[in-house]
Amino acid sequence: MTQKGHLKPYPTLNQPIHWGDITACFSLATSIDEALVSNASIIPMVGDRYVIIQLDNGKWELPGGTLEPKETYLECVRREVAEEIGATLINYQVFGLFDCMSAAVQPYRPHIPHPRFLRVVGFGEVRIVGKPLNPADGEQVVNVEVVTIEEAVERFESIARYDIAELYTLAHQIRTS
Repeated sequence: MTQKGHLKPYPTLNQPIHWGDITACFSLATSIDEALVSNASIIPMVGDRYVIIQLDNGKWELPGGTLEPKETYLECVRREVAEEIGATLINYQVFGLFDCMSAAVQPYRPHIPHPRFLRVVGFGEVRIVGKPLNPADGEQVVNVEVVTIEEAVERFESIARYDIAELYTLAHQIRTS
């Protein structure tokens, strides 16, 4: 982190990111207003390797999702780890968040904050115990792989998901420093 609060060498995370109607700005987490949290994601690890998931559309993705009504972000991470990886969560450490603003008229789901909300990002150890649960109303995971940090970054960069590649790199940097 530099004196001005920018992350180096993370050019994608240093500028606003646009996901459809949402504009998101990433920062390292210092405190979290849990009332504003709508989503939680995890950079999952098994030992010194990283878990990546592939969806039925062929794209690699960051595990995580939207909170259910009255669910905490930690409960959401536990649920998403089971649904998308087929794993149990051993530990979780938040390291950043996306401060998001939606231009949509309605929230994605009625119970989440709108138009401003937070997406929490952390890393944690998981234990793979089976196959992804793939609930009918969720994303369908077709492949779960445990790879080196270099392979994870390469997979995300190959589909131009530089934001996720940088999140994995940043998590690895924080974890190993």
